[in-house]
Amino acid sequence: MDSSIASLTLRALRRVLRATDIGSRQLAAATGLTPSQLLVLREIDARGSATPSAIAQTLQFSQATITAIVDRLENLHYVQRQRSERDKRQLHLSLLPSGRVALDDAPDLLQKTFTDRFVQLPQWEQAMILASVERLSELLNAQNIDAAPLLDSGIIDRSATA
Repeated sequence: MDSSIASLTLRALRRVLRATDIGSRQLAAATGLTPSQLLVLREIDARGSATPSAIAQTLQFSQATITAIVDRLENLHYVQRQRSERDKRQLHLSLLPSGRVALDDAPDLLQKTFTDRFVQLPQWEQAMILASVERLSELLNAQNIDAAPLLDSGIIDRSATA
């Protein structure tokens, strides 16, 4: 009986991994972007203009990760960096028209679907799911792996074609 429960749990985990992979592939096919790149674009769009450090803090990404993602988005001509008028040391990121098109063409991210549904659950059920997933992470010796709150199986700052 214990092995059948373990098998069912592994199957459920595999479905989550597959859903993540499928969502990433759909996004790449529609826009050429990774989930993390799309999140950065959406955050810049929501703010109108933002500093890389503000984006990093909001998305819980490292500054180095944001720099790498913004480099790729800039190479794609989706965003531009501009020096602040008040403080020349500070950069502001803004969306370019081609970035707007990519946002408009992008399917909903899997984490948006998850978050929209998760917040509708009662508080006790949210806590139960969190505890179960944290325990699962420990069972897989993954509790010390640095991870952003992003449903994506690849490295955060990769290109979509990598």
